[in-house]
Amino acid sequence: MTGFEIFWPTVAHVALVFALYALLSARRVALVKAGKIEASVFRENRDEPDESLVVRNSIANQFELPVLFHLCCVLLYVTEADNILSLGLAWLFVALRYAHAVIHVTGNRLRYRRPLFMAGFLVLVAMWTWLSVWMAMS
Repeated sequence: MTGFEIFWPTVAHVALVFALYALLSARRVALVKAGKIEASVFRENRDEPDESLVVRNSIANQFELPVLFHLCCVLLYVTEADNILSLGLAWLFVALRYAHAVIHVTGNRLRYRRPLFMAGFLVLVAMWTWLSVWMAMS
């Protein structure tokens, strides 16, 4: 590995967050233009329509478990535990976050969304386990 590979999955995750914010804005604008809601509703966000609420919830979800992902990637880099295994796990985590977000903002079927979340959770546990083992053996 040449140096910064472990940060590309984090950049890819940030791109997902930016895309979700763009989608949220587009859905809100469309709702206002269609006359389904007044723009003032978004001032307090108490009565957000379902069309944009699912996107807002998906964005919030990107700042829960993924925070531990970003921290782990930094620690993998700092401790020099960022090898092909950790890089593969990082990309897998991000791919699962993309799939989870797509399900979340489209049909939002829990039947499909939950297994993707759990798979991402287990991948993140594996990343932290690898980091812990690496530090214990160093």
